[in-house]
Amino acid sequence: MNSNKILVQVYLPLLEEEYDMFIPINKRIGTIKQLFESNIASQNSNYEVREDTNFYSRETGLPYDVQLLVKDSGLKNGSRIILL
Repeated sequence: MNSNKILVQVYLPLLEEEYDMFIPINKRIGTIKQLFESNIASQNSNYEVREDTNFYSRETGLPYDVQLLVKDSGLKNGSRIILL
């Protein structure tokens, strides 16, 4: 596996779906969120991209700072996150 990416599991409660996703560690959380939402919206007409959504830890419920790089956010391989 490439050491510049990590594998995370993203749960999207609005659609009741989970996605496994490789994300680059040198990108900002906000950039990853935007790309993920755009991809979901292009595949599912029931999903609308919104500015007020964020990634949250499924374990702690705490939000991830959209300005942080993934490598500085505490995310690691196997992290479980939720998009609300």
